[in-house]
Amino acid sequence: MRDLPPSAHDRLLYAYAHATGSIPPCGGPLTEVPLEDPNAVRAALTSAVGEERTVVVTGTLDRRLALILQPSGSWTAADLSGQPHRSRVWPNWTVGHLHVADQDSWLSTARITAEGQQRLLRPRLLLASLYHPEHFPLPRFPLAISDLARAARSTLIGQVELMDMQLGTGLDDIVARVREGVEILGVSMTFGQYDLATRLLDAVASLDRPPLVVAGGSLTARNERILLDRYPNLLICRGAGEPTITDVLSHWHGDLQIGQIRGIGFRDTSQARLLMPISRSRRTATVANRSQTDMWPELDLLDHTFAHGGVAQLESSRGCTNYCSFCPRGHKGQWSGAQPDALPWLLRQMRAVFDRHPNLNKTIYLVDEEFIGRGDDAATRALQVADTLAQAGFTWETSCRVDQVARPDRDRTWHLERGHLWRGLVDRNLRRCLFGVESGVTSILERFNKETTGEQNALAIRTLTALGVPPRFTYITFDQLMTAAELQQTYAFQGRTDLLLRPQLDLSVAEIIDGVRDERWVAAHTTGRPFYTGISYMLVGMECLIGAAYTRRAEAARLTGAADPSMGRVEARYADWRIGVLAHRSQLWIDRNFALDYTLKSLEKILTGQPYAMVRHLRRLLKNAAYQLLGSMLDELDRTGPTATDHHDLDVRCQAAADILLTQLRTDLEPVVTTVSAALPADRRNILRHEHHRWTATRGWQLINAADPCGT
Repeated sequence: MRDLPPSAHDRLLYAYAHATGSIPPCGGPLTEVPLEDPNAVRAALTSAVGEERTVVVTGTLDRRLALILQPSGSWTAADLSGQPHRSRVWPNWTVGHLHVADQDSWLSTARITAEGQQRLLRPRLLLASLYHPEHFPLPRFPLAISDLARAARSTLIGQVELMDMQLGTGLDDIVARVREGVEILGVSMTFGQYDLATRLLDAVASLDRPPLVVAGGSLTARNERILLDRYPNLLICRGAGEPTITDVLSHWHGDLQIGQIRGIGFRDTSQARLLMPISRSRRTATVANRSQTDMWPELDLLDHTFAHGGVAQLESSRGCTNYCSFCPRGHKGQWSGAQPDALPWLLRQMRAVFDRHPNLNKTIYLVDEEFIGRGDDAATRALQVADTLAQAGFTWETSCRVDQVARPDRDRTWHLERGHLWRGLVDRNLRRCLFGVESGVTSILERFNKETTGEQNALAIRTLTALGVPPRFTYITFDQLMTAAELQQTYAFQGRTDLLLRPQLDLSVAEIIDGVRDERWVAAHTTGRPFYTGISYMLVGMECLIGAAYTRRAEAARLTGAADPSMGRVEARYADWRIGVLAHRSQLWIDRNFALDYTLKSLEKILTGQPYAMVRHLRRLLKNAAYQLLGSMLDELDRTGPTATDHHDLDVRCQAAADILLTQLRTDLEPVVTTVSAALPADRRNILRHEHHRWTATRGWQLINAADPCGT
């Protein structure tokens, strides 16, 4: 029987023996430490070799490097991947400062200069992610800071720690950690977190020795000027953060001037004149998505995410193939896909963490804006990614544009090829795919610059469901420039029962591609369910995001008002004030039910079988009530002519309709929640019962700013 190659845990034991000259104790901390967490590995090594020894654990997950100081002053250098040191792409700074004696082995003696040691140990970088648990009860693996951790560790500079408020960390904990000696703080913030961000930044700025602070995320991209005015020493990350964070580490060591850090906005005081000492904002060039070949995360927090009932997320591409008018593209960039070659090792590592949670549904959520992308090899690449995920034993979900399913400018051959692609993705464990249809009204889609039509969207929905692709859809019900006629058309489209078809798994792709264009065939194969039951969140209104083309149109129509930094948007009125009343009441309805609906959506992600189906049924009850509310409010709008001026009267009538429906919804949900809870595992049952109790105990209507303008 052939001997198995040593594992990474075995290599830790060899590294210990190499550094100390003794055999490690059996069953010690080195045999069980989670290898995806380098700080835990460092702590275990330090405990084993003694506090008097300096231990560094650096490098990325696939090439983790352990360095242990020996009594002689030399170092033990162990590449825990088992690959020879020669195969590592060593950062430029290591030349003359870190020399490995045996380059052809993974384990060797090394010499490290004093400056080299300084680089390995400093700065201490803390990457923190903000979170409102009352709005989003279940966590998601924090990709933003995990991606940055990988980029930072690839430089072998400094020590990186991650803190995520989803996992029980509070703002005070982050501040306390900074006070203990953090020299660079990276903060990820998104919509609805401005209050948390300013509290954190205020507290950090007031410290005697504040760290260098870098802030990134969707919220900072919208609020760059506001944040720099309030925090003149702040660095704003304006694109994908990996190049920025690596440059910030070099800047800390004096290798780069601040203006050489890629992809930032900052206050420049170097040119301030004596008579006009006002700093001006400057920006440096961002790095295109296509230039970033590595978009994978470190996994420090994956186990903690699972322990808190959360889900796993990855990206296989970045950016989008279109420029929708409501979506500012500056910080997201054009579409670029990662090559799937690097996925197998990462999925093996993730699978090892999943295996510690045997009751967890093994689903990975690819949070790509557009999974398939563009180019002659787009379909081939998509199938390769899907193959890799399926072979690793995962089901998966992702997002895609409708024009990857149906395009009026393409012929039947193209549609047949796309049909086979979608069938192939389902065969490779695609569990669900999100499509941003956003509207079924062509005039609205033109205003949104979706580059689709209502007829195209209808055809795509039919095609997907008949092929057996489990879809979900985002839909913007209200926008500030819409007419009452467009809103009526929106209501009619959402209520259509000829779009969601039964899966026709026994039919060929060709039969389906032809059938969905035949109204008699469609009538024979419809589920009879209205389209709105497939919409992720009902009654969503347009967010006029700062910098978006749609926002500029609203400004030109004199509909915009003050900036709202909490959501990175500007306040905007509706051209037809009656629609504005309906949109306001709809947002109150969304926010009143958001935490419960989000909990149900999160439970969908981690359940399978009958419990999954029952939770989906619960969500349909919420969607039914929302659609009934829209219909009732449209009736009230019809009774209020366009020349009427009594806003209050229409608002009162819409609120009355909402009150009636909410009372009925409470009655409808109570027995279903009881039934569903009984079928759930105990931990999931407690989550649902807690959120349902909080939902039933809430009274009144209040905005929480929890809407997600991207609908994801």
